[in-house]
Amino acid sequence: MLSHRLASPAIIFLAWLGLAATAALLPAAAKAHESLVVTAPFEVGDSPEGNYLAAVVAGSERDTLAAATFFREALRFDPRNKDLLERAFVATLSNGDMPAAFGLAERLAVYDPDNGLAHLALGVRAIKDREFAAARGHFARGAEDQPDLTSTLLTAWAYAGSREFKRALESVDVLQDENFEVFRDYHKALIAELSGNVSDATTWFDAAYALDKNTLRLVDAYARFKSRHGDRDEAIRAYEAFDDILPDHPIVRAALADLRDGKILPPLVGNVQQGAAEVLYGLGAAGGRQGDDLAGLLYLRLSLYLDPQNSLAVLTLGDLYERIKQYDQAIDVYQMVPDSDPLNLTAQIEVGQVLENLGRSDDATKYLQKLVDEHPNDDEALSALGNLQRAHEHYAEAVATYTRALEHSSKPEKANWSLYYFRGIAYEREKNWPPAEADFKHALDLFPDQPLVLNYLGYSWVDKGLNLDQAFPMLQRAVELRPTDGYIVDSLGWADYKLGHYDEAVKELERAIDLKPADPVINEHLGDAYWRVGRKLEAHFQWNHARDLGPEPEDLPRILDKIAHGLSDDAKPAAATETKPGTEEKPAAADVEHKAQNGG
Repeated sequence: MLSHRLASPAIIFLAWLGLAATAALLPAAAKAHESLVVTAPFEVGDSPEGNYLAAVVAGSERDTLAAATFFREALRFDPRNKDLLERAFVATLSNGDMPAAFGLAERLAVYDPDNGLAHLALGVRAIKDREFAAARGHFARGAEDQPDLTSTLLTAWAYAGSREFKRALESVDVLQDENFEVFRDYHKALIAELSGNVSDATTWFDAAYALDKNTLRLVDAYARFKSRHGDRDEAIRAYEAFDDILPDHPIVRAALADLRDGKILPPLVGNVQQGAAEVLYGLGAAGGRQGDDLAGLLYLRLSLYLDPQNSLAVLTLGDLYERIKQYDQAIDVYQMVPDSDPLNLTAQIEVGQVLENLGRSDDATKYLQKLVDEHPNDDEALSALGNLQRAHEHYAEAVATYTRALEHSSKPEKANWSLYYFRGIAYEREKNWPPAEADFKHALDLFPDQPLVLNYLGYSWVDKGLNLDQAFPMLQRAVELRPTDGYIVDSLGWADYKLGHYDEAVKELERAIDLKPADPVINEHLGDAYWRVGRKLEAHFQWNHARDLGPEPEDLPRILDKIAHGLSDDAKPAAATETKPGTEEKPAAADVEHKAQNGG
């Protein structure tokens, strides 16, 4: 949820085998109820060495289902091997097999009494079992050297479970680091409300909300609190303010509908288990955002063990699976969201996108088309279908789908910039430039400094020799906004090339290559620029590299021709003549499309 120092258990398991080995042990599928258990469909061998090697290979492939299975089998032959026990425990917990993970944690705590992650897991289980004193003991053992954010907040919730609310609040108060301020006030508010202390809960909810109005989970808890305590108007205002930041979120949309129907919203956290789960969810979401996938995974597993109904945590876990390319597991997780949940359609849209990532394009199209048929006026489902159609070069269909999405959009007009942008790409790829240009301009009217739109429209103008006095500054602005985006830096370099500024083009394109070394289009561009400044050996090297990087089929003949014959010497800068289709100076057919990056 918020910026935080990772708990000492996270540091312990990151040191488990070194960063490379730890990063390899990532999650496998999970689809059950409280424990998210996955059974093991693997046949194990009789050789301890073979099982160990199989576990290592599975870990390197980010398959913790197999890793957990083979590590545990290897452990049978060497049950007191502390290192092997820790590997099996981490893989099993990552895999979501909670009963087995807790059993391994018990054993690990015997052989390694100071293992913070083992005590964290056992403390979470104790909270689930309402054994709050035992939970506090585990959290204290896991943070003996230096209390951390995780153990501090979980200890506070364990005190709340024992109805020692004063001690619970005092425990949270030790978090004086300004990075923890919102987290501290947020959990004090939740604990105070659970104790029945509405006055203090109001103070701390107000303080937390004043510090952070952009985090959905906090805004949701704050507005629900206001709803229950006589300030319906403030609840509506808070949701509407968030809607201005992130329009039409399903949770916000559902809450506003209930409030306008006169309903009082239930609390986000209604018991101690949910409070502790909220700690773990916040840390898991933050770990995922900061790129610590394993930390995010383990926190989310423990959070969902305590509160399996938190669909936002389920979606966060599914998104993490997508990020580490465990697509089958992501599908299983997304399908855990109940049909009645406001986030169900969001989860199902994600399933369609994951099917595409798996290479099951026909299934993805059918799946998203079915969602659109079931929800014909939902602009998110329509947008997802349009993106898929565009990705498969069904541009006319994509234009029609984006048009439907714009017609049915319930978002504020400004939030629709992406739909105009995507439709503009589809028009442009269909070689229908006037409506494409109009859509790009409208997208910029709605979002004037959107770097993707600045890049696409500016690049297109330069490539066509049009509006160069406007295009070049647009590309420079896009690079200012996204200085580490290799595609956008390439656009500026290519614009220099088209304008005949070959030395400047080399400089920018070399920087683009540093940022995106494996892109065939950028390598081809740099080869062209090298040729123009007389660095012909290096030009051939870049063209050969572009050839070897798997360019688009329609681009390969042109690259091969450059390798064989180089470039002609009669090219004119774009400022002097519009580029004509079919000339060797015409950029790759995928050039403009790849500039869209996330959208292209």
